[in-house]
Amino acid sequence: MNINRIIWIVLDSVGIGEARDAAKFGDEGADTLGHTAEANGGLNIPNMVKLGIGNIDGAHNLERCDNPIGCFGKMAEVSAGKDTTIGHWEMAGIYSPDPFPVYPDGFPDCIIDEFIKKTGIPGILCNKPASGTQIIAQLGDEHVATGKPIVYTSGDSVFQIACHEDVVPVERLYEMCETARHILTGKNAVARVIARPFVGENGNYKRTPNRRDFSLKPSEDNILCRVCDKGLDVIGVGKIHDIFAGVGLTESKHTNDNQDGMDVTLDYMKQDNKGIIYTNLVEFDSTWGHRRDYKGYARGLEEFDVRLSQVLDTMKDTDMLVITADHGCDPTYKGTDHTREYVPLLVYGKCLKRGVNLGTGDTYADIAQTLAEIFGTEPVKIGKSFLNKIM
Repeated sequence: MNINRIIWIVLDSVGIGEARDAAKFGDEGADTLGHTAEANGGLNIPNMVKLGIGNIDGAHNLERCDNPIGCFGKMAEVSAGKDTTIGHWEMAGIYSPDPFPVYPDGFPDCIIDEFIKKTGIPGILCNKPASGTQIIAQLGDEHVATGKPIVYTSGDSVFQIACHEDVVPVERLYEMCETARHILTGKNAVARVIARPFVGENGNYKRTPNRRDFSLKPSEDNILCRVCDKGLDVIGVGKIHDIFAGVGLTESKHTNDNQDGMDVTLDYMKQDNKGIIYTNLVEFDSTWGHRRDYKGYARGLEEFDVRLSQVLDTMKDTDMLVITADHGCDPTYKGTDHTREYVPLLVYGKCLKRGVNLGTGDTYADIAQTLAEIFGTEPVKIGKSFLNKIM
């Protein structure tokens, strides 16, 4: 039986233990899944257990399954980064040997001056690495009083702009981000410009779901473009459109949170499409990982696991489910940044073998190479297909 459709779900930041090169990134000992389970006295995730999450080599504090119905493994990252963009690009078959630029001391005057001039704003606030929730609490009142956007970065390659929706309308904020995206090129080509709208008053501010990411355009030498060129559907759910700047997608839909992401994914699964449904569930990273909220992280995993049962029930005989992640963000670890980790790989389909240990892949692009073989496209440049192991 042929596989006609891939349901590809990325649990944003759900790593499964320090990568072999974690020391280069200062991330020795990180383990997003293992430490989250340990800190909460275990995780109630029976559907992922059934697929084999606890059977992955080196998994800690996760329940094993005697007869898993899925195939399971983990993958290392070869690209020079540990952020969302590089992770997703690599799993689509794009190798990024050079890291995107980061700004631990804030952005240079030449960038900020040009940004102010081209947007016509009265100036900016902040211009340093910061926690998004903390910086709007600190500077929100001044922003409301002056109209100056809050511009900040993080350990990632990002240029973030936070504005109150009543002070700067969301569409105007998006225009500012487009302007910044055009400025940030060459040696200053950050991976993402991010719109961070918020609401509230008097120091009590809350970010809204109207976030938008303005990413660099990836190479078209990737599995999404290959599958699209075959005349098949490539549907992005959540941040996927932003991460790939729309490249290689036939359709996409932004989502507000993980639950919305699962609703949209299930809606697409019930439609008559063939190709790829590619979903990013961002809350693990943005809401719990960076906030170092290990209780929320555990709750999010358990909530996803409940929805996973609906995915399994909705799958057609010719569907294949792939669950993975794009990096780690250990909520028990020091700092607030991503962590360089292996990512889990769970694969399931009614026409696939069960209980196969896929071991450790050398690159996230093993997924892309497997999809290239499934859909009969030209192979991507990196990665090794695991199709022969699971069929």
